Order: sequence, then C-alpha cells, then structure tokens
Amino acid sequence: MINHKRHKRLLKLLDEREHASVQQLMEWLSASAATVRRDISWLAAKNQLTRTRGGAQRLESETFQSNAQQNTAAKRAIARYATSMCNNGETIIINGGTTTFMMAEFLVEKQLKILTNSFLMAERLLVTSDNEIILPGGKVYREQNVILSPFENDVAQHHYAAKMFMGVYGLSILGLMEADPLLIQAEKRLIGQAEELVVLVDSSKFQRKAGLVLCGLNRVSTVITDTGASDSAVQLLEHYGVRVITVEPEAVDPRVVEASAMSSHDYAAVLESGAYHRHAGLVS
Repeated sequence: MINHKRHKRLLKLLDEREHASVQQLMEWLSASAATVRRDISWLAAKNQLTRTRGGAQRLESETFQSNAQQNTAAKRAIARYATSMCNNGETIIINGGTTTFMMAEFLVEKQLKILTNSFLMAERLLVTSDNEIILPGGKVYREQNVILSPFENDVAQHHYAAKMFMGVYGLSILGLMEADPLLIQAEKRLIGQAEELVVLVDSSKFQRKAGLVLCGLNRVSTVITDTGASDSAVQLLEHYGVRVITVEPEAVDPRVVEASAMSSHDYAAVLESGAYHRHAGLVS
C-alpha cells in the first residue's frame, strides 16, 4: 500500500476506534511493526494523531460547529472590523473558517464581488445580501466547510482581488500554520490571487502549533486580533512589517451564535420574522 493511502487508512481507523495498538494496526493495514511505527511518528509530527504507549490515538476532532462556539465574542468583533475594510465595488476573497464566516452578518449591506471556498458562507450571503458570489469548482468537504478542487486551473485563477480575508489554525514566527493538509494547496492558490492578505485570528491562535506552514509573515499585510493578544505577539508581527489591529471582544447574544449554525432555509425564515436582527441588535 502506498504511504499516503496507508496514512489515510490509519487515520480513518483511529476516527472509528479512537485508539489502537501497534499490533492492531499491523493487522488492519497488513503492514510490519516497523512500518506502522514510522507511520505513527510521521503523522504525530504532522499533528494528526497522538502517540500513546504501544499505539496511537486520534486527536480530538475539531469541527466547524464546535470551533464556531469558541471565543465567539472576540471572533465577532474581529469579523465586524474586517468587514469595515471592504469598499463597495471591490472584489474580495474569503476563505472558509469560523471567524471569516462571521463576516457574513456584516456583509449584508455591502455591494461586493466575493470569491469564497466556504459553501456555508456562500449559501448565507445568497440568502441575506445582494453581493455577487463566486465559488470555485471541486469537492465539498463537510467537516472543514470548504470546497476544494484537485485541479490547478480552477475558477480562482481568473479572479484578482484587492484583499483576501483568511482565518488560520495558528500563527507563529514561521508564518501562518495549518493542521489540515487538505487546505494547504487550495489556500495557497487563493492567496496568490490577492494583493493584500488580511488574517483574522483571535488571541488563542498565537498559542497553537501545527505541522504545516501555509506562508511566511512576509506575505501578510494585516492581522486583526483581539485585545487578549500578548504584547510580545504583537511586537513580533510588527517586527516583520505586519500591521496589527486589536479589537475589544463584544457581547454576543447566545441566540446569535445559535443562528449561525442554522441552515439557510431556517435562517431565511428567522430573517423574515425580524427576530435575528433584533437578537443581533441590528434593528430597534
């Protein structure tokens, strides 16, 4: 079995069983003990599993829905500020992520051309706004909430954007970090189509490490974060010429967070009733 296929199979087995011993993996993968141990070491270095005594276990799964419920007050303030940077008539790119998704609420009154690989954001904006929405072709990955194309010549290469707004797994001196190898190729392609790269990260992202580097800090124009970011983290970014904007987390009605997980059909019904706007403080 080819390495990458065996790695994928190993991770799928751990998803189903949470933990497995080396002996079990040898039997399930029809591989030697040395091969299984090498695979475990490689995947652990990529932050895709955890080594245990005599085996391995999958890292706790992080879904779009679970991530959307974390640091919501900071994410919403960051998303609001990011939207204020958008000028009507511009073409922008927005990648799939929980912080970037929160921009959808504030983009309602804008008139933009938006290229996004987030099918959830595209669906929401089609229901709530008059923005022109462009989606790349490819396969929908539900867990990541993105559309990814295996081909180099997808629709993204034909669109140039003044700004790209992107969320990432983590941020460090090495640059923007991702834990999911599925996202790397597609996001690099999108970055290449934008003049200015604006990164949306709440302060917890400065503590997160991952095994994959998306791009260096020299490619980042602006980072929008919350006031919980440490002075050292801000100074590091500024040292590399990155403009840093910090915003104060804002109070969030729990019903607004609940609404963000609704299907567009249910969300449209709430919008028609005016309830969401009242909950979000958008109308009196």
